[in-house]
Amino acid sequence: MDLAEIKQAFATRRPGYSLPQSLYNDPAVFDFDLHAIYGRSWLMAGFACEVPTAGSYTSIKVGPWPVLIIRGKDGTIRAFHNSCRHRGAVLCKEGVGRTPRIVCPYHRWTYALDGELLNAPRMPDDFETATHGLRSIALEVVAGVIYICLADNPPAFDAFREGMEALLGPHDLENAKVARVETLVEYANWKLVLENGRECYHCQGSHPELSKTFPIDASAYFDYGGADHAARFEARMAELGLPCGPVGEDWWQALRFPLNPGMTSMTMDGSPASRKPMCAVGGGDIGSMRWALEPHSFAHATGEQVFFFSAMPTGPRETLVTAKWLVHKDAVEGVDYDSNAMAQLWHVTNIQDKDLAENNQAGVDSPGYTPGPYSPEAEVLVLRFVDWYCARAEEYLAEKLGSAKTGEGAMPHAA
Repeated sequence: MDLAEIKQAFATRRPGYSLPQSLYNDPAVFDFDLHAIYGRSWLMAGFACEVPTAGSYTSIKVGPWPVLIIRGKDGTIRAFHNSCRHRGAVLCKEGVGRTPRIVCPYHRWTYALDGELLNAPRMPDDFETATHGLRSIALEVVAGVIYICLADNPPAFDAFREGMEALLGPHDLENAKVARVETLVEYANWKLVLENGRECYHCQGSHPELSKTFPIDASAYFDYGGADHAARFEARMAELGLPCGPVGEDWWQALRFPLNPGMTSMTMDGSPASRKPMCAVGGGDIGSMRWALEPHSFAHATGEQVFFFSAMPTGPRETLVTAKWLVHKDAVEGVDYDSNAMAQLWHVTNIQDKDLAENNQAGVDSPGYTPGPYSPEAEVLVLRFVDWYCARAEEYLAEKLGSAKTGEGAMPHAA
């Protein structure tokens, strides 16, 4: 498919319905999504506690694109394209680490922690190191969470910062640590993975473990229909001074909601996962503060832990899911928490969702597939995500097709 054909696919999408088949499985649409969506959106890239000291770094990928996040000697966290300015070699392999300087493993070009090129061996005397520093990526830190955007002109961020500082700030993520990381490859298009993660329409039949703590019967966007326990929760949060929201824009949403009666955390039995609270207000019984970003993530912060979910596209029918669990930095494994027990609920849920997404992909690939209607009561956030995706895609198509000089249907090589 070229851009003109992709545009036509979006034009056939019926409002309130799932997407046309090609938008879930065509290789050209996968490349399009990387540039039009992942290359232009704010992404939740990690946590400040993962880069605690000067030289601490985390190396990740956004789709196929390597990104380096590192804390400088001045304490500032920065993001760079993880690509040497000599011949493009990846500077730091995926994962976390610490280094006094960034040294390319290929030809030993050496960079300062702020991206400045310090040394380029055997280059001519008139070579200008000042013009060959690492290419920076927009980065923001809010309430201990790191966000990046690869676009030259990122979307406005102020409203997100204000809303998230109020709701997530009390959870003290600056004093957290990552207790566990799990990755899972789902053989399904990233949009099917996200659609699954944006609704609990399927939870009663597919997630008996999650259903113990999570309010699967809530309507629309956590609407409890005037249930007494929800009203009591909101009143208690107001007394504690914890805002509930909801807050958000088209690309993000956040709110604090009550778990099922008698449940204080999102664990197998609803009990706290750690003895060390991250937010001790109200004895840690403060429901879950959920926030989500289009196109790839959601997270839940309870009184003693944070669970983070991210979906990164790695192929037309392949998505890398990353899950992280955070606890207070002073919590001791085996004393205050058991990481296996803490992770069990979402581990099981993610495995179940992998099966669901892969089954969904197999059905979407059928020649008999036709887009179906979303439930306006149970799939509000799915519809919100798909509408956002279509709007962003159409903006990108208008920009590219409107400015194309050679052939309206040419696929762009960069965002």
